[in-house]
Amino acid sequence: MFEFFTDPDRLAKWWGPRGFSIPSLDFAPRVSATYRIEMQPPDGDSFHLKGRFHDVDPPSRLAFSFNWDPADPDDVETLAELSFRAIDDSTELVLTQGAFKTDERLALHRDGWAESFEKLDELVHQRP
Repeated sequence: MFEFFTDPDRLAKWWGPRGFSIPSLDFAPRVSATYRIEMQPPDGDSFHLKGRFHDVDPPSRLAFSFNWDPADPDDVETLAELSFRAIDDSTELVLTQGAFKTDERLALHRDGWAESFEKLDELVHQRP
């Protein structure tokens, strides 16, 4: 599962809410490296997500800062931390991210991650 979060080709297949695509990304996880992901919504102009990797510990942990570009006035840099644990023939994934300036920005991230994880689950289990 860790590779779906660290391999750029795999990441581009599931990242973002439904209907979004990833036209370009610069994503090579290693501590202190920066990344940039271009996100294209179904309608409207593309925007970017950027940050820096804080922890890369295969296959159990990944942490990175999370910034929108351009940023909304209510955005602040957050830290996304993911942990992976094998349980039988599946993987437990735990995500923490924050802190957020407003409840609305928290909801935006929560909903985006939820849809992304649904897409990831479909990809892993080869479901359309």
